[in-house]
Amino acid sequence: MSYQNIDNLQGAFQHGVNLGSSPGAVSTSPTQSFMNTLPRRLSVSKQQKVLKPFSTGDIKILLLENVNKTAIATFKDQGYQVDFHKGALPEEELIEKIKDVHAIGIRSKTKLTANVLKHAKNLEVIGCFCIGTNQVDLEYAASRGIAVFNSPFSNSRSVAELVIAEIISLARQLGDRSIELHTGTWNKVSAKCWEVRGKTLGIIGYGHIGSQLSVLAESMGLHVIYYDIVTIMALGTAKQVPTLNELLNKADFVSLHVPETPETKNMISAPQFASMKDGAYIINASRGTVVDIASLVAAMKAKKIAGAALDVYPNEPAKNGAGSFSNELNSWTNDLVSLTNVILTPHIGGSTEEAQSSIGIEVSDALSKYINEGNTVGAVNFPEVSLKALDYDQENTVRVLYIHKNVPGVLKVVNNILSNHNIEKQYSDSRGEIAYLMADISSVNQSDIKEIYEDLNKTDAKISIRLLY
Repeated sequence: MSYQNIDNLQGAFQHGVNLGSSPGAVSTSPTQSFMNTLPRRLSVSKQQKVLKPFSTGDIKILLLENVNKTAIATFKDQGYQVDFHKGALPEEELIEKIKDVHAIGIRSKTKLTANVLKHAKNLEVIGCFCIGTNQVDLEYAASRGIAVFNSPFSNSRSVAELVIAEIISLARQLGDRSIELHTGTWNKVSAKCWEVRGKTLGIIGYGHIGSQLSVLAESMGLHVIYYDIVTIMALGTAKQVPTLNELLNKADFVSLHVPETPETKNMISAPQFASMKDGAYIINASRGTVVDIASLVAAMKAKKIAGAALDVYPNEPAKNGAGSFSNELNSWTNDLVSLTNVILTPHIGGSTEEAQSSIGIEVSDALSKYINEGNTVGAVNFPEVSLKALDYDQENTVRVLYIHKNVPGVLKVVNNILSNHNIEKQYSDSRGEIAYLMADISSVNQSDIKEIYEDLNKTDAKISIRLLY
């Protein structure tokens, strides 16, 4: 090999690993980037075939609550029609808007109840551009053949960093000192102000956020213990404790990272505050119903709890604005805001540019894959089914997406309808009362597609059908 060829390869490799890029750039796989610089032939048969629906026109997407622009770009790149709104919509307007759309993207404020969803004639998929999905009637959506996707991981780091900031702020009473100085009061004190090094952090819920918080906390010298309903391998030197009560007895800081379920409602109330160490701190950036805030107010007034940070509340304002966080929303609000060393933030745990961009990409990709390919991997209310993409050389091939009631004999009926064609691949799964079949069939012409669609539409167990070709 000549010296010139060696130099060319070194230059290609340097480009592949982004050695010359800025520190904040997103790098790609060195192997992939290096291979992409070499001359090669790409077989037409391996290029992914773009599918289109047989029975619907242009795909219409409704995006609410200022969903990140990365999602808008993804959908427009797909050629979809995008209707974008910065805020949530009143129910009457939402019902009118949702009638003709094929997909809707929301965050936490929009409530997709059964009453709203029953008006959605063409709705195929819902994207929750956030972690939670309790704002959607998941069972009703599934019964209508509507898949729901969310982003359970993308804002984990943002929430964990906020909690770290709040741990330090509570320990040093930064919120109070800042408010005092804003009003002209100079109050330089050290009493009841602590370093966090050597203190114990108790994490309730050791999932994606809790485990990231664990790593960050240990790097600052905190001892970490955690409680979860399942046994989870610890990261670093963290230790799992067998009971919630043991965690509360031992922790100087308690941080909650659990979902909203009947079991977690008011899981931290008067008895739990009584079990905590005198002068401990509590942080809730999970769900507003997890902490009984009236009991927290009482515990702080009794000097049992030295400080608290809350990012979520049982009832939250529908939109930004002055005067919206008041006793009319939650009866204890006036008492809560009067307390010292309490940090109150308006549900901003995941509200960073990085997190929202990542969520926009993750959820819009999931919705696009479902619309274009029928892929339901990651759906929260649906069987998770996937088939590899069709190639360009697979002519006269149709992908059948058949959502149906989970009852005996359905596959026999469906396969009888498809039996005049070659079934190249097929996959079926069920979840509760809902089942989902994907099949790629070949040797199909336009008249066959119409006949297959009509025959499947007549089946008793049918919930929803889509044919992509």
